Amino acid sequence: MVNSKIQAAEENLIHVYNRFPIALDHGEGMYLYDTEGKEYLDFAAGFAVSGLGYDNKELNQALKDQIDKLYHTSNLYFHESCGEAAKELNRISGMDRVFFTNSGGEANEGALKAARRYAYTKKTGRYEFIAMQNSFHGRSFGAVSVTGHDSYREPFEPVVPGVRFAEFNDLDSVKALVNDKTCAIILEPLQGEGGINLATQEFMEGIRKICDENGILMICDEVQCGMGRTGNMFAWQGFGVKPDILTMAKAIGNGIPVGAFAMTEEVAKYSLQPGDHGATYGGNPLACTAVKTVIEIFEREDIVGHVNQVAPYLTKKLDELVDELDCVVRRKGKGLMQGIEITKPLAEVNKKTIEEGLLIIQAQGNVIRSVPPLIVEEKHIDEMIEKLKRALA
Repeated sequence: MVNSKIQAAEENLIHVYNRFPIALDHGEGMYLYDTEGKEYLDFAAGFAVSGLGYDNKELNQALKDQIDKLYHTSNLYFHESCGEAAKELNRISGMDRVFFTNSGGEANEGALKAARRYAYTKKTGRYEFIAMQNSFHGRSFGAVSVTGHDSYREPFEPVVPGVRFAEFNDLDSVKALVNDKTCAIILEPLQGEGGINLATQEFMEGIRKICDENGILMICDEVQCGMGRTGNMFAWQGFGVKPDILTMAKAIGNGIPVGAFAMTEEVAKYSLQPGDHGATYGGNPLACTAVKTVIEIFEREDIVGHVNQVAPYLTKKLDELVDELDCVVRRKGKGLMQGIEITKPLAEVNKKTIEEGLLIIQAQGNVIRSVPPLIVEEKHIDEMIEKLKRALA
C-alpha cells in the first residue's frame, strides 16, 4: 500500500524534495504513524514547525470552529482573529506592528522590502544588505539573494543585487562591508540550515551597535529559532538585543501555513505604506486563529519553561554521544535546537534511523539537527538516543 502511494506521488509531483520512502498517515504527541501503522519518534517536528506536537485537541477544535465561521476574506476587511493574533504576537515578540504572511520565506521578503522602503522614505539613498555566510532565509528571489550558500544562489543568478556576505560571529568582517549604501543587516541569532550555529553575545551586541551608529536596520530572522525553541519566546530576548525587524513562521502556527514580519513603531511609520505590499491569504482567519490559539497554549502550559527544564537533559545526552562515539565530532546549539556533527554519511544514517523508527533532519556541515516538538520529555530523549546510537553504530 505504501509503495503505491509513494509511486503515485512520484509520478505527479515535481521532484524538488529528496523525500524519504514513508507515506505518513497521522500523528499523536511526539509520534507519527505511516499508512502501515509503523510508529516514528519525531525529532524533526516538520522542520521545527510542530512545537505542540501532533493532534493537539484544543488547537484542532479552535481550527474546526473557525472553519465553520469563516476561513478566508479579503484583506480589505477586518476580522476578529487577525486583530487578536497581531496583538498577542506583538506582545510576546516585543515588537509594535506585524504583517502576516503565508511562510517564513515570504516574511523575509517583506522584511527586505520594508528595509528598502524605510530608506526610500528617509531619502538616505541606501539599498544594500549585509547578510551572513551559512545563512538560510528562504527560496524566493529576495530570500535566496541574502542566503549565504552559493549552491542556493548560483542556479538562479543573477539574483537581487546589492547583497554582501560577512562571516557569522566575526564583527570585523561585518564592519569591513558597511558603507553609506547599507540599509540593513540580516542574520539568524541561531543558524539552522547552515549548521546549528549560535551567535555570540558579543556578535549580537556588536551588530546592534553598528546599526545604531550608522543608521542601519537590524533584521533578525527567527523563522526557525523563534517561538520558544531556544528557551525564550524569541531568541533575541535571550541576548537582550532587540532588532528593528523580526521575522517568524513555523511554530507560530504549529503546522498551519502562516508567517509574519514585525517591526518597531519607528520602522512602521517610515516604511511600508498602503499598496506597497500585500498577501491574498496572509492573515486569513484560519491562520490567525492558529496563531492566537498556539500562543494561548504556550503561555498556559508554560512551554518556554518546559524547554528550559528539558533542554539541559538533551544537551547532556548529546554531549555523552560526543564522548562515547568516535563518529560524533561535537555538539552545538541551544535549547531544543541542537545539532551533532558526525563523520558518517548522513544519507546512510538517515536510512538507519528510519528503520529504527526515528525521524531526523540534517543541516550543513554533516550535522544531524535535533529540533523535536517542544513538548518533548526526558523519556523521549532517552528513546531518541538509543535509536540514534544503533543507527550510528
